[in-house]
Formats: sequence, C-alpha cells, structure tokens
Amino acid sequence: MSRLYLFHKPYRVLSQFTDRGDATGRRRATLADYLDVPGIYPAGRLDHDSEGLLLLSDDGDLIHRISHPKHKQPKTYWVQVERHPDDAALAALRDGIELKDGRTRPARVRRLDSVSLPDRQPPVDPQRHPVTQWLELIITEGRNRQVRRMTAHVGHPTLRLVRMAIGPWSLDGLAPGQWRHETLNAPRSKPRRRSSTRRRP
Repeated sequence: MSRLYLFHKPYRVLSQFTDRGDATGRRRATLADYLDVPGIYPAGRLDHDSEGLLLLSDDGDLIHRISHPKHKQPKTYWVQVERHPDDAALAALRDGIELKDGRTRPARVRRLDSVSLPDRQPPVDPQRHPVTQWLELIITEGRNRQVRRMTAHVGHPTLRLVRMAIGPWSLDGLAPGQWRHETLNAPRSKPRRRSSTRRRP
C-alpha cells in the first residue's frame, strides 16, 4: 500500500521542506511549517507565488506515476487574469502556445462567472487591476511557470493562480494549510480516504 498526501499549499510557501533563504537571507515558509510527516516528498511542484493542490508521497514509484510528463496527468487551474480575454485569446490557448521551450499541448479553457476561494493575503490589488477575469485552464504538461507564460503570451498576465486538481485528486474540503492522506492499495486502484483533514499545528 502507498500513502498519498493532499496538501493545500498557501500563497508564498515553497514546495520543499527546507530553505536556504531568499536573496536577503530571509527564511521563507516551507512544507515543514505545515506537514510533520517524515519520509514524504512532493510529486512535482507548485510555484512560490501559486496556491492549491500539492501531492506528496513516501512511494517513489507513485511520485513518478503522478509527476512524469509521459503519464499526462491533467492539471486543473483556476486563474485570475488581467482584463477580459476575448474568444481569440481563448482559442489560442486551446490550440497551443508557442513558448521559448516549444509549443504547448492544446489546453481546455473556459471562463468562470464566479469562484469560491479563500481570500489570499495579500489580495490582488483592485486599484492596480480593476478589471479581471477568472478562467479554468486544464493542461497535461508541467513546464516551469507554464500557465503564467501562456496567459501572458495572449496578453492577459496571471494575477492569481490556484491548482484545483491533479488527475482524480482535488482540493475539495481543504483550506489553505490543511492536508489529508489517502491509501492506495495498488498502482491502478482508486484512492481511499483514511484520515481526517489536518490543520497547521
């Protein structure tokens, strides 16, 4: 059996357990501030300035199956962008964007009329960004800062990014800083929840 940990990574938390400090030597928040579980490692990463679902496990094979690009796990993001993207911008995201490291695979994208998310601290400044739009973007790649680069390419920089799901695992029921674990009986079995949600100590 393998254990999989689902963690709602807050804004400005590193997707690792240690930190040597930023350019000024100041220590940043890490996973160790939220998860006191020995022997687990992230399956992929989530940028320091992004929020949402991060998966961790003590099973190296499971981590590989989740994070390796060849398995093409769909990743669902809710993305707040500047201004209102028109149909042409959304069509470009669906067709694939030519980035410096190659063309992206076609994405699934739709506008969201409203979202229900915890407030972020600090919030997006309404004075600097008076007009914004939320999008749902689903991709099967995991390049560095890919979603941000894609939206910027079509003229709508990302202001806030929350990963809502990876494959069959979702953020449902987890507030920022909370986590839960699931037990997988076999590589292809569906996850089964075995513990209650944990809060930050």
